[in-house]
Amino acid sequence: MTRLAMFLMLVISVQFAEAQLFDKEKIQNNQNFDKSLLSWGYYLGFNSYDFNFDYNQNLRDIQVERSAGFSVGLIGNLRVSEHVDVRLEPGLVITKRILRYHPSYFFGMEFNDADLEREVRSTYIHVPLLLKLSTKRVNNIKPFIVAGLSTALNLSSNQDNPDDNSVGEFRAKKSVVFYELGFGIDLYLFWFKFTPSVRGVFGFNDELIRDADPNSPWTGNVASMKTRGLFINFTFQ
Repeated sequence: MTRLAMFLMLVISVQFAEAQLFDKEKIQNNQNFDKSLLSWGYYLGFNSYDFNFDYNQNLRDIQVERSAGFSVGLIGNLRVSEHVDVRLEPGLVITKRILRYHPSYFFGMEFNDADLEREVRSTYIHVPLLLKLSTKRVNNIKPFIVAGLSTALNLSSNQDNPDDNSVGEFRAKKSVVFYELGFGIDLYLFWFKFTPSVRGVFGFNDELIRDADPNSPWTGNVASMKTRGLFINFTFQ
């Protein structure tokens, strides 16, 4: 689903950009839109999250099966100059990852197929603060890049659950801090501004909560577990 959305976004953006770039007489839509000090909007999108693991010992990597998630949120935009904006984009992010462990992690132990897999569902309240750097507007398009920091509260973290993986409960920390990098293109339509964008998010902090047993096959060999993800957003302003 994520690849299909990215492909459709790319096709639509390229076709629109070609029409704008090669038609020198194009009438500009919403000519004064970017002159407002403050502007608002909302976004819908898809996401795909992963974990980046570092290990204590040289065992098989934990495999992460990703799936397409859903994102929705609001946008507040502060115009700093013609080419610089500051954006606050609080939103709700829902995603799922499945961790698959190699049987070598359970050497000398009794285990079953269920022990080799952990489902990690995450529901984030995600709050990024971004710096947006735009090029000069050409007809009805304006490409840009964004970079910034964000924090997220994982409502499905299981952080306060006293049970651990020994009874099937995978736990992570509630609070996550990210840095974000991305790009997109503003498309000025007749009634509103439509913006497809792609953004990567990369966690700073180790999110894993270790099991009570320091030799746990699920957490004992993990030095750090950090989130990374890809957003494909469609913004309406």
